[in-house]
Amino acid sequence: NVAKRRGRQRATVALARRLAVIMHRVWSDGSEFRWAREEATAVI
Repeated sequence: NVAKRRGRQRATVALARRLAVIMHRVWSDGSEFRWAREEATAVI
C-alpha cells in the first residue's frame, strides 16, 4: 500500500498518474478499457 509506505499525498499522485496513463492509452489508440485483466485475455 503506497499510502502506508510513502504517505497519502504520494499515493494520490500515483493513482492520478495511473489513471492518466490509462486514459492516454485509450485516447491515443482507440482501445477499449477493461477493469479486469482476465476479461482482456479471455477475449483474445
